[in-house]
Amino acid sequence: MAMRVAAQRSGLISKRMFSSFNFPQPTIPPPQADPSTNLFVSGLNKRTTSEGLREAFAKFGEVVNARVVTDQVNNYSKGFGFVRYATLEEAAAGKEGMDGKFLDGWVIFAEYAKPRPQSPPYAGVPPPRTYN
Repeated sequence: MAMRVAAQRSGLISKRMFSSFNFPQPTIPPPQADPSTNLFVSGLNKRTTSEGLREAFAKFGEVVNARVVTDQVNNYSKGFGFVRYATLEEAAAGKEGMDGKFLDGWVIFAEYAKPRPQSPPYAGVPPPRTYN
């Protein structure tokens, strides 16, 4: 005990080192994506198909494309997908109508899809060599 007090006085350690309670850091919500005709849908049941996703979202407008993302090896759903509407208004209606609703027994979440980040021009393959 005396060594701890002496170390604290000398500035080698602080009282924070002996504190067992960590105060939670404030969380900053992720930025919202700009409205688009493409919706990201998460929380999907593993048995939800692309056709089932299309049928559920078709109540709110013309669905151009609906796709459940699946694992390439075993072809099981990864639990999320994308729905593309013909217009922004239909996409907004689909987002509001299906966000937090049940689909195949699971609560799903719909939000505007964020655009893919720009990949480097060579996309993992080195650029061709130039000989001078």
